[in-house]
Amino acid sequence: MTGPSRKIVDVLEGKTVTPPPIWLMRQAGRYLPEYRETRAKAGSFLDLCYSPEHAVEVTLQPIRRYGFDAAILFSDILVIPDALKRNVRFVQGEGPQMDPIDVQGIEQLKTDGVVDHLAPVIETVRRLRRELPQETTLLGFCGAPWTVATYMIAGHGTPDQAPARLFAYRHPTVFARLLDFLADVSAEYLIAQIDAGADAVQIFDSWAGVLGEREFEAFAVRPVARTIRAVRAARPGARIIAFAKGAGMNLKSYRQQTDANAIGLDWSVPLSFAAELQKEGPVQGNLDPMRVVTGGRSLEEGIDAILQKLGHGPLIFNLGHGITPEADPAHVTDLVRRVREFTA
Repeated sequence: MTGPSRKIVDVLEGKTVTPPPIWLMRQAGRYLPEYRETRAKAGSFLDLCYSPEHAVEVTLQPIRRYGFDAAILFSDILVIPDALKRNVRFVQGEGPQMDPIDVQGIEQLKTDGVVDHLAPVIETVRRLRRELPQETTLLGFCGAPWTVATYMIAGHGTPDQAPARLFAYRHPTVFARLLDFLADVSAEYLIAQIDAGADAVQIFDSWAGVLGEREFEAFAVRPVARTIRAVRAARPGARIIAFAKGAGMNLKSYRQQTDANAIGLDWSVPLSFAAELQKEGPVQGNLDPMRVVTGGRSLEEGIDAILQKLGHGPLIFNLGHGITPEADPAHVTDLVRRVREFTA
């Protein structure tokens, strides 16, 4: 029988665990009243990310409430550009903003001091590993180079990331240099998280879905593969989940090309296609977050469909993207209970 401390590790090693382990992207967030209370105490959002005391607290809140099988470090993908002195700030009602980077700025990027700047985040990982129950997997993470680059070039989020796509077409050599730089510094960051106690890490490519087939290969696959190679060269046993939101059919060879242990699936991935992907190795996902907002029959049907199609293979149950602020915490309780009632 699989021991509780091995559930997610076992799945990442290709084993089937019944019922499947569960955690949720953004499981520590605004839908929880205790998070909102801590967030108010912390000051700015970046203050929350860089305060080990507060970041540990909000990471632990959903573990105490729901007993998820994994806790994911509370931080943000944009701490990397913040460490690169891009003047990152989070504006109420507008989202993240930073100073846009240009060709000259990319050519002047240096890795010096980046991981040192992120020392408070690494300290959060150390404290979490000490405070979490031994049976709870600790996940670290970073943003994928393409997604981080889109914010660095535009200076903010955009609906289709046109500024980054235009920049990549106009300055292909410089853009490739930016992606390589971000891939390398992200690897250093993930290695530091693993050394501090993370059992596995996830790479978030939230904007992979805006890329065409050739661009997906160049901007999403190649840099993530570079990051994973660097992490594994330093830490051969590293366990890595790669999540390329909106990648669709491009996921067919994504695992093989990146060498990720598991691939995360967004809710638009058909379960029949997900089952094909699962034949090649572990998958994670992929409930529509709106079903958690709705609750009731809609939530139950979504859960059951995933479990019936994917529950007999290596699966980490999750949402297809982050839980939304509108979600009812009681619906999350229902979600966890129903997943854990599953029998093969």
